[in-house]
Amino acid sequence: EMPEFEAQDGGRPVTFKATLLTVCQNEFEGITGDLLELTEEERQGKEKEELDFLRGQKKKRCLATMKFIGHLFLRDLLRASIIGQVTQDLAMCNDADKLPEEHKVECICELLNSIGYTLELRPAGKESIKQVCGRLLDLKQRKDANKKSVYPMRVQFMIQDLLDTKNAGWVKKVFKATAKTKDEIKQDAKRDERTQKNDGAELIVAGQRPTYLVEAKDGAAPGSRADGGSWQNVPSKTRK
Repeated sequence: EMPEFEAQDGGRPVTFKATLLTVCQNEFEGITGDLLELTEEERQGKEKEELDFLRGQKKKRCLATMKFIGHLFLRDLLRASIIGQVTQDLAMCNDADKLPEEHKVECICELLNSIGYTLELRPAGKESIKQVCGRLLDLKQRKDANKKSVYPMRVQFMIQDLLDTKNAGWVKKVFKATAKTKDEIKQDAKRDERTQKNDGAELIVAGQRPTYLVEAKDGAAPGSRADGGSWQNVPSKTRK
Protein backbone atom coordinates (compact mmCIF):
# COMPACT_ATOMS: atom_id res chain seq x y z
CA GLU A 1 0.00 0.00 0.00
CA MET A 2 1.22 3.50 -0.85
CA PRO A 3 1.12 6.21 1.84
CA GLU A 4 -1.47 8.97 2.00
CA PHE A 5 -1.09 12.57 3.13
CA GLU A 6 -3.54 15.00 4.63
CA ALA A 7 -4.90 17.56 2.18
CA GLN A 8 -4.09 21.18 3.02
CA ASP A 9 -7.71 22.18 2.46
CA GLY A 10 -8.96 19.47 4.76
CA GLY A 11 -10.45 17.44 1.94
CA ARG A 12 -9.78 13.86 0.91
CA PRO A 13 -6.27 12.58 1.67
CA VAL A 14 -3.76 12.87 -1.15
CA THR A 15 -2.16 9.58 -2.13
CA PHE A 16 1.50 9.21 -2.98
CA LYS A 17 0.55 7.62 -6.29
CA ALA A 18 -1.65 10.56 -7.31
CA THR A 19 1.10 13.03 -6.38
CA LEU A 20 3.72 11.06 -8.30
CA LEU A 21 1.61 10.88 -11.46
CA THR A 22 0.74 14.57 -11.26
CA VAL A 23 4.43 15.49 -11.06
CA CYS A 24 5.22 13.24 -14.04
CA GLN A 25 2.38 14.76 -16.04
CA ASN A 26 3.69 18.25 -15.32
CA GLU A 27 7.16 17.19 -16.43
CA PHE A 28 5.71 15.76 -19.64
CA GLU A 29 3.89 19.01 -20.35
CA GLY A 30 7.26 20.75 -20.06
CA ILE A 31 8.72 18.41 -22.67
CA THR A 32 5.91 19.15 -25.11
CA GLY A 33 6.29 22.86 -24.38
CA ASP A 34 9.43 24.97 -24.33
CA LEU A 35 11.37 23.22 -21.59
CA LEU A 36 14.65 23.37 -23.53
CA GLU A 37 14.39 27.12 -24.08
CA LEU A 38 16.61 29.14 -21.75
CA THR A 39 15.16 32.09 -19.90
CA GLU A 40 16.74 35.52 -20.05
CA GLU A 41 17.97 35.01 -16.50
CA GLU A 42 19.61 31.71 -17.44
CA ARG A 43 21.29 33.30 -20.46
CA GLN A 44 22.58 36.38 -18.68
CA GLY A 45 26.36 36.61 -18.41
CA LYS A 46 27.04 33.14 -19.81
CA GLU A 47 29.30 32.03 -22.64
CA LYS A 48 28.14 29.77 -25.49
CA GLU A 49 29.72 26.71 -23.86
CA GLU A 50 27.83 27.34 -20.65
CA LEU A 51 24.56 27.78 -22.53
CA ASP A 52 25.13 24.56 -24.44
CA PHE A 53 25.80 22.80 -21.14
CA LEU A 54 22.52 24.07 -19.67
CA ARG A 55 20.58 22.93 -22.73
CA GLY A 56 22.27 19.54 -22.47
CA GLN A 57 21.22 19.26 -18.84
CA LYS A 58 17.63 20.10 -19.74
CA LYS A 59 17.61 17.45 -22.45
CA LYS A 60 18.99 14.85 -20.03
CA ARG A 61 16.12 15.71 -17.71
CA CYS A 62 13.64 15.15 -20.54
CA LEU A 63 15.10 11.73 -21.36
CA ALA A 64 15.19 10.74 -17.69
CA THR A 65 11.53 11.75 -17.35
CA MET A 66 10.55 9.55 -20.29
CA LYS A 67 12.44 6.59 -18.88
CA PHE A 68 10.76 7.10 -15.51
CA ILE A 69 7.33 7.25 -17.17
CA GLY A 70 8.22 3.96 -18.80
CA HIS A 71 9.01 2.43 -15.42
CA LEU A 72 5.62 3.60 -14.13
CA PHE A 73 3.96 1.74 -17.00
CA LEU A 74 5.97 -1.43 -16.34
CA ARG A 75 4.76 -1.27 -12.74
CA ASP A 76 1.11 -0.95 -13.81
CA LEU A 77 0.83 2.65 -12.64
CA LEU A 78 -0.01 3.99 -16.10
CA ARG A 79 -2.30 2.58 -18.78
CA ALA A 80 -1.12 1.60 -22.24
CA SER A 81 -3.58 4.15 -23.66
CA ILE A 82 -1.85 6.95 -21.75
CA ILE A 83 1.58 5.86 -23.00
CA GLY A 84 0.18 5.70 -26.52
CA GLN A 85 -1.14 9.24 -26.29
CA VAL A 86 2.19 10.44 -24.87
CA THR A 87 4.16 9.04 -27.82
CA GLN A 88 1.64 10.27 -30.38
CA ASP A 89 1.68 13.78 -28.92
CA LEU A 90 5.48 13.87 -28.98
CA ALA A 91 5.54 12.64 -32.59
CA MET A 92 2.78 15.11 -33.54
CA CYS A 93 0.92 12.31 -35.29
CA ASN A 94 -2.21 14.42 -35.56
CA ASP A 95 -0.37 17.23 -37.31
CA ALA A 96 1.77 15.53 -39.93
CA ASP A 97 2.76 18.80 -41.61
CA LYS A 98 4.70 19.89 -38.52
CA LEU A 99 8.04 18.48 -37.43
CA PRO A 100 8.68 17.65 -33.77
CA GLU A 101 11.88 19.02 -32.26
CA GLU A 102 14.89 16.72 -32.05
CA HIS A 103 14.59 16.22 -28.30
CA LYS A 104 11.00 15.00 -28.71
CA VAL A 105 12.10 12.37 -31.21
CA GLU A 106 14.83 11.30 -28.81
CA CYS A 107 12.26 11.10 -26.01
CA ILE A 108 10.09 8.74 -28.08
CA CYS A 109 13.05 6.47 -28.79
CA GLU A 110 14.07 6.50 -25.12
CA LEU A 111 10.56 5.57 -23.99
CA LEU A 112 9.92 2.81 -26.54
CA ASN A 113 13.34 1.27 -25.97
CA SER A 114 12.39 1.09 -22.28
CA ILE A 115 8.91 -0.45 -22.65
CA GLY A 116 8.41 -1.49 -26.29
CA TYR A 117 8.05 -5.24 -25.76
CA THR A 118 5.58 -4.94 -22.89
CA LEU A 119 3.62 -2.10 -24.51
CA GLU A 120 3.14 -4.07 -27.73
CA LEU A 121 1.50 -6.90 -25.79
CA ARG A 122 -1.48 -4.63 -25.12
CA PRO A 123 -3.98 -3.94 -27.95
CA ALA A 124 -3.92 -0.18 -27.36
CA GLY A 125 -0.15 -0.23 -27.10
CA LYS A 126 0.33 -2.28 -30.25
CA GLU A 127 -1.76 0.15 -32.29
CA SER A 128 0.04 3.22 -30.94
CA ILE A 129 3.46 1.66 -31.60
CA LYS A 130 2.42 0.93 -35.19
CA GLN A 131 1.31 4.53 -35.70
CA VAL A 132 4.28 6.15 -33.99
CA CYS A 133 6.89 3.96 -35.71
CA GLY A 134 5.29 4.75 -39.06
CA ARG A 135 5.54 8.43 -38.19
CA LEU A 136 9.19 8.06 -37.14
CA LEU A 137 10.05 6.37 -40.43
CA ASP A 138 8.43 9.27 -42.27
CA LEU A 139 10.37 11.81 -40.20
CA LYS A 140 13.63 9.97 -40.83
CA GLN A 141 13.08 10.24 -44.58
CA ARG A 142 11.96 13.88 -44.61
CA LYS A 143 13.97 16.32 -46.73
CA ASP A 144 13.97 20.10 -46.79
CA ALA A 145 13.72 22.33 -49.87
CA ASN A 146 17.42 21.72 -50.56
CA LYS A 147 16.95 17.93 -50.52
CA LYS A 148 18.80 17.76 -47.21
CA SER A 149 17.56 15.60 -44.33
CA VAL A 150 15.67 17.66 -41.76
CA TYR A 151 17.14 15.63 -38.91
CA PRO A 152 20.87 15.05 -38.29
CA MET A 153 22.42 11.63 -38.81
CA ARG A 154 22.54 11.06 -35.06
CA VAL A 155 18.74 11.25 -34.80
CA GLN A 156 18.26 9.22 -37.98
CA PHE A 157 20.45 6.44 -36.58
CA MET A 158 18.50 6.55 -33.33
CA ILE A 159 15.21 6.12 -35.19
CA GLN A 160 16.58 3.31 -37.35
CA ASP A 161 17.95 1.51 -34.29
CA LEU A 162 14.51 1.63 -32.67
CA LEU A 163 12.79 0.37 -35.84
CA ASP A 164 15.33 -2.46 -36.21
CA THR A 165 14.79 -3.45 -32.58
CA LYS A 166 11.02 -3.52 -33.04
CA ASN A 167 11.28 -5.58 -36.23
CA ALA A 168 13.52 -8.05 -34.38
CA GLY A 169 10.84 -8.64 -31.76
CA TRP A 170 12.47 -6.10 -29.43
CA VAL A 171 15.56 -8.29 -29.11
CA LYS A 172 18.80 -6.34 -29.28
CA LYS A 173 22.47 -6.90 -28.66
CA VAL A 174 24.12 -4.91 -25.89
CA PHE A 175 27.60 -4.78 -24.44
CA LYS A 176 27.74 -4.56 -20.66
CA ALA A 177 30.75 -4.42 -18.40
CA THR A 178 29.30 -5.59 -15.10
CA ALA A 179 30.63 -7.53 -12.16
CA LYS A 180 29.65 -11.21 -12.27
CA THR A 181 29.85 -14.17 -9.94
CA LYS A 182 31.94 -17.22 -10.80
CA ASP A 183 28.78 -19.17 -11.66
CA GLU A 184 27.59 -16.42 -14.02
CA ILE A 185 31.00 -16.39 -15.73
CA LYS A 186 30.82 -20.18 -16.21
CA GLN A 187 27.29 -19.93 -17.60
CA ASP A 188 28.37 -17.22 -20.06
CA ALA A 189 31.33 -19.34 -21.15
CA LYS A 190 29.09 -22.35 -21.79
CA ARG A 191 26.61 -20.20 -23.73
CA ASP A 192 29.38 -18.70 -25.86
CA GLU A 193 30.74 -22.19 -26.54
CA ARG A 194 27.32 -23.38 -27.71
CA THR A 195 26.63 -20.37 -29.88
CA GLN A 196 30.26 -19.83 -30.94
CA LYS A 197 29.87 -16.23 -29.84
CA ASN A 198 32.60 -14.62 -27.78
CA ASP A 199 32.22 -10.93 -28.58
CA GLY A 200 31.08 -10.14 -25.05
CA ALA A 201 27.62 -9.15 -26.23
CA GLU A 202 24.36 -10.03 -24.52
CA LEU A 203 20.94 -10.36 -26.11
CA ILE A 204 18.18 -8.57 -24.20
CA VAL A 205 14.49 -7.91 -24.79
CA ALA A 206 14.00 -4.16 -24.87
CA GLY A 207 11.12 -3.10 -22.68
CA GLN A 208 10.40 -6.46 -21.08
CA ARG A 209 8.92 -6.32 -17.61
CA PRO A 210 11.51 -7.46 -15.03
CA THR A 211 10.96 -11.00 -13.75
CA TYR A 212 10.42 -9.89 -10.17
CA LEU A 213 7.55 -7.65 -11.29
CA VAL A 214 5.91 -10.45 -13.26
CA GLU A 215 6.10 -12.74 -10.25
CA ALA A 216 4.71 -10.03 -7.98
CA LYS A 217 1.68 -9.70 -10.26
CA ASP A 218 1.10 -13.47 -10.34
CA GLY A 219 1.28 -13.50 -14.10
CA ALA A 220 -1.28 -10.72 -14.64
CA ALA A 221 -1.38 -9.27 -18.16
CA PRO A 222 0.76 -6.14 -18.61
CA GLY A 223 -1.16 -3.04 -17.70
CA SER A 224 -4.23 -5.00 -16.61
CA ARG A 225 -4.27 -3.46 -13.15
CA ALA A 226 -3.31 0.07 -14.06
CA ASP A 227 -5.97 2.63 -13.32
CA GLY A 228 -3.99 5.66 -14.48
CA GLY A 229 -4.28 7.38 -11.12
CA SER A 230 -4.63 11.12 -11.51
CA TRP A 231 -3.11 10.95 -15.01
CA GLN A 232 -6.24 9.76 -16.79
CA ASN A 233 -5.83 11.81 -19.93
CA VAL A 234 -3.13 13.86 -21.56
CA PRO A 235 -4.23 17.52 -21.28
CA SER A 236 -5.73 18.89 -24.47
CA LYS A 237 -3.32 21.82 -24.40
CA THR A 238 -0.46 19.43 -25.29
CA ARG A 239 -2.25 18.33 -28.45
CA LYS A 240 -1.29 20.95 -30.95
